Amino acid sequence: MEWLYNLFFDHTALQAVIILSLIIAIGLGLGKLRAFGVSLGVTFVFFTGILAGHLGFSIDPQMLSYAETFGLVLFVYSLGLQVGPGFFSSFKYGGFQLNMLGLGVILLGTLAAIGLTFVTPISLPDMVGILCGATTNTPALGAAQQTLKQLGEPTSGAALSCAVTYPLGVVGVILAIILVKKLFVRPADMEVHEHDDPNHTYIATFQVHNPAIFNKSIHDIAHTGYPKFVISRLWRDGNVSIPTSEKILKENDRLLVITTEKDAPSLTILFGEQENRDWNKEDIDWNAIDSKLVSRHIVISRPEINGKKLGSLRLRNTYGINISRVLRSGVQLLATPGLVLQLGDRLTVVGEAAAIQNVEKVLGNTVKTLKDPNLASIFIGIILGLVIGAIPIAIPGISSPVKLGMAGGPIVMGILIGAYGPRLHLVTYTTRSANLMLRGIGLSLYLACLGLDAGAHFFETVMRPEGALWIGTGFVITFVPVVIMALIALRFCHQDFGNTCGMLCGSMANPMALNYANDIITNDNPSVSYATVYPLGMFLRVIIAQLILMLFL
Repeated sequence: MEWLYNLFFDHTALQAVIILSLIIAIGLGLGKLRAFGVSLGVTFVFFTGILAGHLGFSIDPQMLSYAETFGLVLFVYSLGLQVGPGFFSSFKYGGFQLNMLGLGVILLGTLAAIGLTFVTPISLPDMVGILCGATTNTPALGAAQQTLKQLGEPTSGAALSCAVTYPLGVVGVILAIILVKKLFVRPADMEVHEHDDPNHTYIATFQVHNPAIFNKSIHDIAHTGYPKFVISRLWRDGNVSIPTSEKILKENDRLLVITTEKDAPSLTILFGEQENRDWNKEDIDWNAIDSKLVSRHIVISRPEINGKKLGSLRLRNTYGINISRVLRSGVQLLATPGLVLQLGDRLTVVGEAAAIQNVEKVLGNTVKTLKDPNLASIFIGIILGLVIGAIPIAIPGISSPVKLGMAGGPIVMGILIGAYGPRLHLVTYTTRSANLMLRGIGLSLYLACLGLDAGAHFFETVMRPEGALWIGTGFVITFVPVVIMALIALRFCHQDFGNTCGMLCGSMANPMALNYANDIITNDNPSVSYATVYPLGMFLRVIIAQLILMLFL
């Protein structure tokens, strides 16, 4: 049986793969268990690694360092790609206030951590680890560890303090939400405040009764300063047609228009009258509305279309069709001429069947080709991210230059490529499942290595007085900023309770708390607010962890 012992305890490449795979498999299995409606998910890999380290399992230090670094880079880059498309738009259309509230949570927690460093015996590296654990942010811990390595400081203390405070960081946000709901939430706070979302399309029918637009073309009307809209169908004298930009509007024309709900009153003034019929139900059979025209979904699968503006294709005038909406990553976009198209966009096309077939040839509509992951662009992006992370940035007052490192560089590059890659005609499309697979593998590798490294001294630290001090400090950093900013959001910014919960969970990067919020709130406002705040919060946590060490160590 010596071969079996060697398989698990001799430091070889085979042993490293087996140990890490075993930790990940057990951790993911245990992560599916729920207690009081809360599950730790992939985070359980972290604690499984700690247990394995405590039981005496270890792998070669160089292999551990490589696997941990590669997992971190793969995770943060994939995360950047995911949040990139919505990162900059999250500051617009009502998201600005939510992001500022989330920034308040981050700053209060950071200031608390820095202040507690001066009034407690906790060292700064350990305090940064506590801050990462209290805010359940493992990418920030990875950035902090990279900075500590640059400064020649040990990294084990930060990982250990993060591990000790992480569980209460998860629970602390949930406890704060329970306290706020119990003591401070009024019935009015439970009312839903709709998000001012420009991507939420709204369909309405209008009748042309405004003499000011009689005998004018749609092109001329669209440039009169009114909100953006798309006319999908036009009924005149009992006949239906796809209106081109040169189409002249007549009195009593009936128009099917796609716009946003907040702009509908303005378009009522423009056209003259809005009909009462609700066209926004999901069960509407668009092909049964008229016999001449059909409505189909076409997926952009030709790389040549990636990055082009919809208007530059001139599909409406060339083929006599209309594109009413564009579905991108589950979000409905208004199909305006200036919309930059991306590979994988699903276009809703209205027209005659023969014309739609011609449009399919232009756009591709071959879903099978999109299933092949574009691995080359992923690794090129990772390389560029690592190059950015290695650039020294001189900041006045800091003796050594700041670097974004192996966590900050890839997430910045991922955000930039996710947001602007299509504009540069870069094919950055990956299916949602492929992105989740990359993120899952990267995060699992990183957490397994992190737990295995910290596990050797975890339990003895928890049992010592300093362990109790770490846990108490972490709970203060978690609980106090969340409660304070919840009250500010509810009382001074007049956010509803759903928006507030999503903002708090997003700024704390805490999906487990979001699951709890979704369970107690019937609408989807928590999820929308979480997605609005999460990109900026994740980015700032990574950068702040490094700046604290650079400025105060």
